[in-house]
Amino acid sequence: HVQLVESGGGSVQAGGSLRLTCAASGYTDSSYCMAWFRQAPGKEREGVAGTDSGGHTSYADSVKGRFSISKDNAKNTLYLQMNSLKPEDTAMYYCAASRYGGSLYRASDYNYWGQGTQVTVS
Repeated sequence: HVQLVESGGGSVQAGGSLRLTCAASGYTDSSYCMAWFRQAPGKEREGVAGTDSGGHTSYADSVKGRFSISKDNAKNTLYLQMNSLKPEDTAMYYCAASRYGGSLYRASDYNYWGQGTQVTVS
């Protein structure tokens, strides 16, 4: 029974930075694929960044070069470092995990989701 809890969201000026944290409870398997998704009003949920057990990472084109995903398996914690934030990054950000693999382009691949943390850039 995996539970995910996001934190670190907030309101920042354009060009600023935030680091989001996803703490996983009941998560003991480092083979999980994990990812960050976001959803803004009027838009569909989109994949932002993902990582697998082999250390491979993937990013949406819109955030490549600005965002960085990392995972601390010992702490069962996922991070998203967001730099050079833009107003277009404003959204609710969700942490997600999948035991059986997942694609950044298929939110339905992920079995576990956090409650979300709001990021607002102005």
